[in-house]
Amino acid sequence: MKEFWVWIEPYDKKLVTTALESGATAIVVPDEKRAEEVKKLARTRVISPKGDLKLGEEVVYVKIEGKEDEEKAAKYPPNVKVIVETTDWTVIPLENLIAQREELYAVVKNAHEAEVALQTLERGVKGVVLKTQDINEIKRVGRLIEESEEKLPLVTVKVTRILPLGLGDRVCVDTTSLMVRGEGMLVGNSSGGMFLVHAETEENPYVAARPFRVNAGAVHMYVRVPGNRTKYLCELSAGDQVMVYNYKGEGRVVYVGRSKVERRPMLLIEAKYENRKLSCILQNAETIRLTKPDGTPISVAELKEGDEVLGYIEEAGRHFGMKVEESIIEK
Repeated sequence: MKEFWVWIEPYDKKLVTTALESGATAIVVPDEKRAEEVKKLARTRVISPKGDLKLGEEVVYVKIEGKEDEEKAAKYPPNVKVIVETTDWTVIPLENLIAQREELYAVVKNAHEAEVALQTLERGVKGVVLKTQDINEIKRVGRLIEESEEKLPLVTVKVTRILPLGLGDRVCVDTTSLMVRGEGMLVGNSSGGMFLVHAETEENPYVAARPFRVNAGAVHMYVRVPGNRTKYLCELSAGDQVMVYNYKGEGRVVYVGRSKVERRPMLLIEAKYENRKLSCILQNAETIRLTKPDGTPISVAELKEGDEVLGYIEEAGRHFGMKVEESIIEK
């Protein structure tokens, strides 16, 4: 997840409040006397000379005006978070520093500069530090961060097998966000092949819509979380972050409000993409849906062999949720 810091100088309570409401993950307050005022507004991370992260020690600021400044920024220890502010030649110093540092943050003045910083060398900086007195610009950058979390190349897979199973333990993930038609979570028996399980946005004669919920499937399955990582569904608990994707592959971070494990009848679904097989085990109920290529949900109760749904394919192999390069066979 990209970080969104807002630099408040001079201090303005309204700017701080807007930053917090726009999803800022930290507030930078060079005036250490004001740090406590920020803490009174909300429980948030404050970066200040005597803050949660100490400005000048754990976090350093470097203005890039020449090659020597770039070299200075690159030489800090890896655990130090480096904020860089460039003059009028923004991209090249960022490219050089992104290649050398993980903990790199770029000062930006608006949403356009934030977008450039987040996309430079494809990987982008770890976070942006917005310096502005414009409330609307804070809101724009907040939306940009939320909407540009991740883009995955989803593929169309063809269902090859549907097999009712006996009872099993499934995980219902309730989030603190509302989802819309075409959105859901990527889950699968293997990290190398996952299905887009649709959120419960649809009403039916028996159950009201639950647009905050994804009935995600069996406890053993993988689910994608931020940072190109996975977790087992049974590991999710309140406060955890999990990725939600729409049918275009655009992902955003949401937070788990509740994770319910309940015993239910289950269903094995297998599909193929070219020569690759993928599978998942979902609850056998009308309200559980996969996602068609156009974003339309399709219930597993109506699913047939030959139907096309959305999936995600990558090389299998995870160790404690992180992608690894090794020979792994999952069946």
